[in-house]
Amino acid sequence: MRTGRGFRHLTTLIAVAILLSLIAIGAILFPNFAAPSNLANLLGDYAYVGIAAVGATLVIASGGIDLSVGSLVAFTAVITGWLITHGWHPLAAGAMGLAAGASCGAVMGWLIQAFELPPFIVTLVGMFALRAGCFVVTGQSQGISHPFLDRVAAGYQLSLGGGVTVPFRSGLLLAVVVVGALVSRSTPFGRQVFAIGGSRRSAELMGVPVRGTLISLYGMAGLLSALAGVVFAFYKRAGDPTAASGLELSVIAAVVIGGTLLTGGVGSIFGTLVGLLILGVIRLLIDFQGNLNSAWTSISIGGLLLGFVVLQKVIGLASGHAVAEVSPALPRRVTS
Repeated sequence: MRTGRGFRHLTTLIAVAILLSLIAIGAILFPNFAAPSNLANLLGDYAYVGIAAVGATLVIASGGIDLSVGSLVAFTAVITGWLITHGWHPLAAGAMGLAAGASCGAVMGWLIQAFELPPFIVTLVGMFALRAGCFVVTGQSQGISHPFLDRVAAGYQLSLGGGVTVPFRSGLLLAVVVVGALVSRSTPFGRQVFAIGGSRRSAELMGVPVRGTLISLYGMAGLLSALAGVVFAFYKRAGDPTAASGLELSVIAAVVIGGTLLTGGVGSIFGTLVGLLILGVIRLLIDFQGNLNSAWTSISIGGLLLGFVVLQKVIGLASGHAVAEVSPALPRRVTS
């Protein structure tokens, strides 16, 4: 486990170094790039992505994957918007959306465990089914208007000092990150998730309730994706069945760049936040440049993601060799 902790810290530190380097480059190239207001706005713009990414971090750390994130965000946003337009209070509509999201996640987790199906296949089916569900509820984007949302947008601002404020959703993102970090590192549930990701067989031998833990995990991930959908609906003031297409790819990129191992067993919620900020700063750099095609955002993120996957492999192999040299009795293949 010591190797796993070292891996996690090293990859997260590399992500932090990349984030600081990107900010420094932007500050050199563009006078107002590093203004606190610009960087604070990233939290608001990417709040719903980050909230969903916290759940995805634990899913990937368990050795699984969730491809339904984008569709579940859109489905929750559509359900929330539809209920509001039919007279529901936004808080009641949001609560229904959260319940629907948690239920969808738990059902996918149950299918994975009950029939021993690959998470990739089950969540891929979930992605298609939930996207279709968006169009069943409404065939087109529907605007959302409610006095409560106006009050939230106008009055719920968080001050960071120095005249810099961020919307309430930014504070919600940071709260989810803090709670997620505490759950992952300081609760039996979090330790069980990482134990399953490190070696499911070993976790079973240690008495970890693998099936129940994974069903709860996918339910929690569904809940966080649904929360992201509610935030998205309130932020965009719309329930759009085509929204958040491909969001799962951005979420996975933020998780992996932040230091979570795709094969499971190693992960960091704080690292995921750093990975999210890296995605935002890359987009901000391209926006400031002005004359670059927006496709360069995807190209840059793709290249960075590939680099981190290769880096994970190299560090993992090096860590395995180091442990094998210290303890020759151990097998050379060491699972983090």
